[in-house]
Amino acid sequence: MEVSLSGPKVIVAKLKDTKVKKLGFSAPGFGHNGSNFGDLGRQCRVNWVGLKANQLRLKAIRAEIAVEKNQTPFRNEKVQSQTPVELLVGLPLDTVSKTNTINHEKAISAGLRALKLMGAYGVELPVFWAVAQPNSPDEFDWSPYLAVADMARCAGLHLRVSLHLNGCHRPNVLLPGWVLQAADADPDILFKDKSGALHKDCLSFAVDELPVLHGRKPVEVFESLFRSFSSTFKDYFGSTITEITVSLGANGELRYPSFPPTTDSEFTGVGEFQCYDKYSLSQLKQAAESAGNPLWGLGGPHDAPKYNESPNNSNFFKDHGGSWDTPYGNFFLSWYSQQLVNHGDRLLSIASNVFGDLPVQLSAKVPLLHHWHEMRSRPAELTAGFYNSADRDGYGAVTEIFAKYSCMMIIPGMDELGSNPESLLHQIKQACERHGVQVSGENSALVKQGTDNLGKIKENVQAGLKAFTYQRMGADFFSPEHWPLFREFVRGMERRQLGADDLPEGSGGGVSLSAGSEAGNDREMQAA
Repeated sequence: MEVSLSGPKVIVAKLKDTKVKKLGFSAPGFGHNGSNFGDLGRQCRVNWVGLKANQLRLKAIRAEIAVEKNQTPFRNEKVQSQTPVELLVGLPLDTVSKTNTINHEKAISAGLRALKLMGAYGVELPVFWAVAQPNSPDEFDWSPYLAVADMARCAGLHLRVSLHLNGCHRPNVLLPGWVLQAADADPDILFKDKSGALHKDCLSFAVDELPVLHGRKPVEVFESLFRSFSSTFKDYFGSTITEITVSLGANGELRYPSFPPTTDSEFTGVGEFQCYDKYSLSQLKQAAESAGNPLWGLGGPHDAPKYNESPNNSNFFKDHGGSWDTPYGNFFLSWYSQQLVNHGDRLLSIASNVFGDLPVQLSAKVPLLHHWHEMRSRPAELTAGFYNSADRDGYGAVTEIFAKYSCMMIIPGMDELGSNPESLLHQIKQACERHGVQVSGENSALVKQGTDNLGKIKENVQAGLKAFTYQRMGADFFSPEHWPLFREFVRGMERRQLGADDLPEGSGGGVSLSAGSEAGNDREMQAA
């Protein structure tokens, strides 16, 4: 049916009418037809191809979890009383397909019930702009997302909704077609690097307040999207939907798309500055003229390296004598980072105006760009828009706008081990503490046996997070290689936070599993 609201048309189909692909998580490309759900007593089998809900033997799982809880020596442990960390699990990126259908509804439903039995607080649902508003700025279709919200409610789980105003390489969701039509007519509304390559996943921050989308400003379009979402899901706020995450840039994070336009593997280069669309260049020119140095406004740094080059391949990022540490470098990096802060401020202002009076937590992501963090110049952070160096704090201004709008900061990558992530994470968390900003976290990929990624997550969770989102549900999540690791992670948090005497009878667990950069595993999503 169609619900007539003031403004754009909103399509809200009855749940029973919503098109659903009733497939399992295993699909062509996943490499196997069945997965062992895990060593939960009777080793419940889940056939991910053509899965039927009753094939997931929930009674057996419930019984085994109960046995485990009785066998766990909680009563003899002295556990310090503290606020439980809400632990959530991310749903697959393509839970809703580009054609507005729910992928693998029965498999997801079974997974939701399994998570509830484990004691999960909730799940994170990725919502893509191109799926909710594919054809026109005047029409929205929330039907499949409403169906997923209803599934979460029926499972007794809370929902963190991530509103992606960007495209995503995995699962190959671009910007809405009508936005790409505008980009075809004027490619400079997209980010452009020094070579002229376009980033088709994200609008340039320089056009936020320009009428480049068929006569409308992006900030106006985003506000319309937020208001449509708020009106459509009003019955879910506070009870089911408890958090709304707003995308502030590339990959849903507050940053420039400084990675290569097509990145299919883990990226650890320095990246490139993204300021070569005509609208950004115009703003740069004005800033340079105001600073009394017009020549500084002709473009980005001429001596910066390419995406995958070492920072020492050219002069700009060199620790000693690099152009970044000159009056010109200070001018450019100050301007570049301020455009990022301004963009984040604009979007959080809109989100706060729309969602601020609702019983939900507003949140947004800030990336953990720890590669090359040991250098004085910290190039990966500079190209992403954070003017952070050995002598300068690049996160204070960011945390100020988060505090201004009572926005919780989500920091992904809390499972990463290399390139000294602890130092950068500590710096960001200190900035949040100074400004009274709550912090939650995410992992970047499923943990694997034989690695210490799980230990790193536990260490970070214990360091005072409000919530943690484990990314992401899919075929590998329930595999015999991964599921026992996740189960042990949950049990470890239970031991830390609650003793047996604290557990109410029938509570299903002592931990609140609440959750919420690009994941490196395609199996974290389903094939649409």
